[in-house]
Amino acid sequence: MRAQRTLLRPAVRQRRSRRTATGAPGRLWLFDLDNTLHDTSHAIFPHIDQGMTLAVAEALGVDVDTANQVRKQYWKRYGATMIGMVRNHGVDPHAFLHRSHDFDVNPLVRAEKGLAYKLRQLPGRKVLLTNAPLHYARAVLRRLGILRQFDSLWAIEHMRLHGEFRPKPSPALLRYVLAREGVPARQAVLVEDTLANLRGARQAGLRTVHVFHPGTPFARGRSQRPAYVDLRVNSVSDLLLRRRPLRG
Repeated sequence: MRAQRTLLRPAVRQRRSRRTATGAPGRLWLFDLDNTLHDTSHAIFPHIDQGMTLAVAEALGVDVDTANQVRKQYWKRYGATMIGMVRNHGVDPHAFLHRSHDFDVNPLVRAEKGLAYKLRQLPGRKVLLTNAPLHYARAVLRRLGILRQFDSLWAIEHMRLHGEFRPKPSPALLRYVLAREGVPARQAVLVEDTLANLRGARQAGLRTVHVFHPGTPFARGRSQRPAYVDLRVNSVSDLLLRRRPLRG
């Protein structure tokens, strides 16, 4: 039926090494990027904030203070500043994403050691699912040395459904990703630092892992694990040690 046509762009498929490809097929790990696989709050978030503000200011012809207010307003309302700029001002999303993330990530990335090895210890396929732009996500994964650990990359460019951008925490997006990856919700786990996105994942039927990072917006003061979170960890290493509740 015409009303059911899906307009999401396909994710970027990776060339997998034999070792990565032979993981247990039953489990699909959907990994967020920022403050999940690396410490974005250490140095990268200020660059993103500045880039977003300048991109808004240039697109709208406003001063930096006004642009910063608009950026925060759209991020809270839509889950991504870019979506507000597209919906309300008709900006080109790809140009905006490149302008807002136009910096070298290499000297800024910080993460736990041995991340590639640790990801290989998780049985099953790994997929990146991030509301960040693709060029930025690829650059960070390369710097971390884990790009080849992922079967596919889902960035915000791939999250357009029925003509509208639908990033996390959209349950409809998550259901579509699972359909494209060929895995039922009960066999998928979202590993993520943002609670709103984990709530959306639970609504779609996924298992959930909260990577607690104090630098994540609204993370402070969240001392208790919400009912929609199956497991709360501090890192991928912690996930390896404590993943027993996710079995089944």
